Amino acid sequence: MDLPATAHAADILRDFIGHWRGITEIASSPWGTARTAESEVVFSKAAGGHAVVQSYRHREPDGTHFEGHGMFTVDRDHGDTLWYYVDSMGKGPAAPVRGTWSGGVLTLDRRTADGVARHTFRVEDGVLVHTADLRLEGHSGFSPLLKSVFRKSPEPGA
Repeated sequence: MDLPATAHAADILRDFIGHWRGITEIASSPWGTARTAESEVVFSKAAGGHAVVQSYRHREPDGTHFEGHGMFTVDRDHGDTLWYYVDSMGKGPAAPVRGTWSGGVLTLDRRTADGVARHTFRVEDGVLVHTADLRLEGHSGFSPLLKSVFRKSPEPGA
């Protein structure tokens, strides 16, 4: 994606901004069995539009809670969307994840000691879809990890 010199994360991620509720389908993985959770994510402008903050959480029927927080910004020198992310399962990032856009889909490969989690984000017809596929260390292919499908909801308290 060619970015204008004044590109802000809030401009590039404008379709994501807002409060979303939905369902996350979690595939069987080394961290648990397949299951479904009610989930929500909020994307908010920050730092005068130079950043977009992401706050995700879900609660499973057994009461298990998971949350993740990210910050997106733009590397105008290289045209990449950068993502700093940490969740309730692991350590914070050593460096931002570099993402690329193709056909309205943001793809980010998040590397950890366990392998690579390929995240995609897109908004299509008013629906936000976030997927993550996992390639564990020592394996050649990706397997589904999660798929979240969200619809915009009113801001809490609105």
